[in-house]
Amino acid sequence: MSDANTVSDASNRTEAGNPDLQTAAAYRFCRDVARHEAQNFYWAFRVLPRRKSDAMCAVYAFMRRADDISDDESKPIEARRAEMTAWLESWRASRASTTSPSLNPDPVFLALADTQRRFNIPHNLLEELVAGTAMDLEPTLKPQTSNLEPGPNLEPFQTYATFEDLYRYCYLVASVVGLVCIRIFGYSDPRAEKFAEETGVAFQLTNILRDVKEDIERNRVYLPIDLLDEFGETIPELHELAAARTMTERERAMLATLAIRAEKYYLAANKLIPLLDRDSRAAMWVLVTIYHGLLARIADRKMEVFRERVALSTAEKLTVLARGAALAAWNRLL
Repeated sequence: MSDANTVSDASNRTEAGNPDLQTAAAYRFCRDVARHEAQNFYWAFRVLPRRKSDAMCAVYAFMRRADDISDDESKPIEARRAEMTAWLESWRASRASTTSPSLNPDPVFLALADTQRRFNIPHNLLEELVAGTAMDLEPTLKPQTSNLEPGPNLEPFQTYATFEDLYRYCYLVASVVGLVCIRIFGYSDPRAEKFAEETGVAFQLTNILRDVKEDIERNRVYLPIDLLDEFGETIPELHELAAARTMTERERAMLATLAIRAEKYYLAANKLIPLLDRDSRAAMWVLVTIYHGLLARIADRKMEVFRERVALSTAEKLTVLARGAALAAWNRLL
């Protein structure tokens, strides 16, 4: 990765020019995608300066498209793999035409290319993001451990053998997003990169806990196998929980162990925020507050994530947004 001092400098040098009409329309398209799909992320976008908010919407729209291809269960995995490959090749081909917008009709690719130029975002970070998303298209069966046998009525499932394997997945789908975001936010201290990586892992572990029921129903088991083994849990038992069986104290303790790991990584978020450009700190604060609040809500419910999807209410998010907007206004005055 390039020297951290160039991150803020590059964005400042390139932000002066306004996008042409086609690029501006592409950014509006991405903002519509983010407004309707981004949920927690869009709350943070709203307290950024417009140029940075537009950039975040472009990155989100790109991420959303990769996720949609991966998660489209109306198609078999083989078809999704082929679609992902074709989409990825189309994006790579579009890079050669970014100097001529008329040759790059995909609005997401067009806005993303402009964002990459303005904020010095390298292709390799976005390639890693897609690689992480594509991991969901590679289900694996682990028959060597008796506790993991899926049984005759269960399809092959996706698993991660150890927490280290799961960390790699979290890095690709979430930490890389953080590394892209801080380039848009701006920073000068290279420590921000490690803090962004760990904050991304905290966010993704929170998502895993929140979505555990839905993921199991898709035969995606993000709880690492070594954690299941530690608590004597089996894949069939997880399916029973998803089918509304009451959780045992052992199973609550198992999920709490993963929540404790997430809490550890949230410590990095508090160190990251002061290292960001002043006009972006409020946005990061909003994101951290919402995601950390979600983890706290899960803990308050004693890890009960199988009966209903845990979420913060719109009123709670609006309260966080109002505080974030006030913080952003204060930062502009300093």
